[in-house]
Amino acid sequence: MLATLRTGELEVVGRLVGSSNNAMVVVVRPGAIYAVWKPTRGERPLFDFPIGTLTRREVAAYLVSEALGWGIVPPTVLRQGPFGEGSLQRFVEIDPDADVIALLEAADPRLRRVAVFDAIVNNTDRKAGHLLPVPGGHLFGVDHGVTFSVVPKLRTVLWAWEGLPLDEEERASLAGLADALASGSLAGELRELLSDAEVQATADRVGRLLDAGVFPSPSPDWPAVPWPPF
Repeated sequence: MLATLRTGELEVVGRLVGSSNNAMVVVVRPGAIYAVWKPTRGERPLFDFPIGTLTRREVAAYLVSEALGWGIVPPTVLRQGPFGEGSLQRFVEIDPDADVIALLEAADPRLRRVAVFDAIVNNTDRKAGHLLPVPGGHLFGVDHGVTFSVVPKLRTVLWAWEGLPLDEEERASLAGLADALASGSLAGELRELLSDAEVQATADRVGRLLDAGVFPSPSPDWPAVPWPPF
């Protein structure tokens, strides 16, 4: 899948009209794989993130998701395509019978890992609409362009576990991620996409989560929930 995303031919077949960054739907050939293409040139400038970095943050989020072994972020690569460099992410077909709002209201256990992941990558925009349940029960998370800031900015709809202990599996995955950031290849891969300070801040957040042993609480200096939340 990753090899096809990296090297396949891209044909633009549509546009995600609700996207603020000119996201497009493309078909990747061979294989006729649908994917979401976000060209860096289409990014809307933000006051709190360097211009032209959001697509790289999308790819960095995928690398962290894979290092955790949780498969939260669909396969995502950085490559050249229509309008230059951009991120390409496999399109996710959601379960038409799934109700994301019901999952949130019930604090569905599948959302716990997403909450931990968002704390790691310092996600400043986890809306309910970014949660994609698929047939078979797995749940993906998408739209990770505003992540990895060195400033604490966690803003999410996933506060149901605030202050609760991390379970054994979550702690073990965090410990493995800490090792990968300290001595594995992950830190080097992330430095090709993020600044050195952002990579270090990620390692620091993982360390704080392990030391605290509990889910984080909202910051008093930053809105706790994105707007709109859906």
